[in-house]
Amino acid sequence: MAVGDIIVGIDIGTSKVCTLIGQTNRINNIDVLGYGSAPCNGVKKGIIVDIEGTAQAIRQATEQAEQMANLNVNSAYVNITGANVSIIESSGQAEIPNNQSEINYSDLERVLKSAKDDVAIPADKKAIDIVPYQYIIDGYDQIVDPVGMIGSNLEIDCQIVAGSVTAVQNLVRAVEKPGYYVDGIVIESVAAGEVVLTPDEKELGVLLLDVGAGVTDVSIFKGKRLVFYDSIPIGGDHITNDIAIGLKVPYNEADKIKRQFNLALTSLIQNDQEITIASINESRVRNIKISEVIEIIEARVTEIFSLIDQLLDKSGMKEYISAGAVLCGEGITSFDGNLQIGTAMLEMPIRIGNPKGANILKPTYTVALGIVKYMSGVKHIKDVASNVKSLRKKKHRDDGAKELSIWNRLIKFFNDFFV
Repeated sequence: MAVGDIIVGIDIGTSKVCTLIGQTNRINNIDVLGYGSAPCNGVKKGIIVDIEGTAQAIRQATEQAEQMANLNVNSAYVNITGANVSIIESSGQAEIPNNQSEINYSDLERVLKSAKDDVAIPADKKAIDIVPYQYIIDGYDQIVDPVGMIGSNLEIDCQIVAGSVTAVQNLVRAVEKPGYYVDGIVIESVAAGEVVLTPDEKELGVLLLDVGAGVTDVSIFKGKRLVFYDSIPIGGDHITNDIAIGLKVPYNEADKIKRQFNLALTSLIQNDQEITIASINESRVRNIKISEVIEIIEARVTEIFSLIDQLLDKSGMKEYISAGAVLCGEGITSFDGNLQIGTAMLEMPIRIGNPKGANILKPTYTVALGIVKYMSGVKHIKDVASNVKSLRKKKHRDDGAKELSIWNRLIKFFNDFFV
């Protein structure tokens, strides 16, 4: 990745789409050039159910980012959630030709292909990414970037990321419909981890809980790599729905009430006063106690952490977690008391993870920023920059732009996916 290259990340979530345009700088960080967001109702539980609606949100969010950055976006990287992804451990090796002075990207492609061919991928999934965690040259391991080094035998230990065929096809179609191409697909938790986790946490073993509007992604990082990834189809919108049903108020009113108090523990209520709410038919108002709202929020937040705990127990992966848990996403992070509930349920320390390392601090853009940050550090792809042009130039989609498709941009052996 060259200094000054521009990468575009699009976070397609249950309640909104966020686009962020970033540029790499000389201290291996990201300068944010533009960002934008738009409400989205086309995704349910991490699955695109309305391509047209999702495409419209992608267009709106990206146009905002384009205006701020004074750039036209032609391609971008997008996220995929845990429900649609499998991670498969693999390894591969490639002999380096005797007449070759140093290892190049062609050798890298061959060893990556060897690793991909070495695993059996389920029929309903296709490889969408390869995540190397070490290269080995002539027996010397822990090599991060082998390009330019000298050796006769190149090996790789890596993870193959396999995505649901249906989910990936719909994701790509939603991005292409408004005129953009998919550079690549990044696991959502990996993206979030790039900007909310510390290197020490990733090394020791950390639990990352990304609670969104409709899905909670549960990930464990150990030895700086992802060792567990799953999801629970519950998020912040379920709290809003609970309030709407429990108090018999319109959904919009329930969301307003939830955001007004941002509290998840009744024991933290300082003044349990009465508040006035509108009935569902909006023909009358009535008074309720604040505690009636907080009891509903507390019950659902407790359930979310309980389901996370059950998932961890079932996985047998709790022993990998030495650095505690980090909570991110906008589903429940704003609630006072969420850390107390989570600490008690999971029996480990928890902190809130906020994006770091760029000139933007809004949690809304955590995943979009993480996508850009992750791709800026990728070393096994020669060119990861997105295709952008000056805003003065007219955006167009021509045959040459098709070279930006996900499969060409990642590794050539993915090309048969959409054939």
